Amino acid sequence: MYLSVMKIRFFTTLLFLLSVHTIWSQNESQGGITTFKIKPSATDERITEGDVEHLIMYDASNKQEKLFLFLPGTNGIPERGPKKLFKTAIDQGYRVINLSYLNSLAVARICRGDTLEKDSKCTENFREQRVFGNQNTTLIPDQPQDAIVSRFTALLKYLIMFDPEGNWDVYLDNGIPKWSKITVSGQSQGGGMAAFIAKRVLVDKIITFSGGWDYAAKGIIADWYSYKSVTPLEKWYGFYHVKEPKAIDIEKTYKAMNIPSLHIFALDLSVREGKRAHGEGIRNTVYIQLWIDVLGN
Repeated sequence: MYLSVMKIRFFTTLLFLLSVHTIWSQNESQGGITTFKIKPSATDERITEGDVEHLIMYDASNKQEKLFLFLPGTNGIPERGPKKLFKTAIDQGYRVINLSYLNSLAVARICRGDTLEKDSKCTENFREQRVFGNQNTTLIPDQPQDAIVSRFTALLKYLIMFDPEGNWDVYLDNGIPKWSKITVSGQSQGGGMAAFIAKRVLVDKIITFSGGWDYAAKGIIADWYSYKSVTPLEKWYGFYHVKEPKAIDIEKTYKAMNIPSLHIFALDLSVREGKRAHGEGIRNTVYIQLWIDVLGN
């Protein structure tokens, strides 16, 4: 019996180490930038859905402790994220995490029509569950371990163990994210999630790119936008393009969140040929100086 147990433990450990090697073999280093691609299930075995890899990028020679947490939009895949924006953030002294989360179901697709008429707080409950894991609605299948904050925390703990030279422990305080060192950002659905986080916790900075257009009823933006923010207003920044289909409503949400007028960037340069205005804020490099100004150095 003793030998059997020892064999089981040996093979379990061996399989674990092999899996770690497989994950860590995706470590790349190019132009001084180290890149990791890590499956969420490797950081938390309870995760079975939305197991698309997280993307981590940083310059190991830069000893600053700023972290840029980016949340992609609906159906966004971290590996395909806005690399030029990320490179700019790295040049400004940040480490970058493009987080993988359950983003295939968007707020705008769920909280509408009869569903919204029956529950004016549908979007708030949706985001509460997706961000913090509180089971406030049955409209989405997200489990507590799938929540953005849970996935982010699990990833940081994983990085502490398997990238010890990376000094990732500075972003955790008693097992929870040390938000005061973290800039939260995102595009579209992800921008709304970033804003929802900044409303509840004190982050270093919040940058939302075309960050959602939640409603309480037809034509009326959601109440949560007007809730008092834990993150001071001077730390809030919002981008959108004036040619976006939802530009007017996005502007309304930014004003409802009391983002300072000088921190709202209504982009109006020509949209890249064949591209959508909705993605201009994170991908069009004509705005690189705005990125630098907002990120700081």
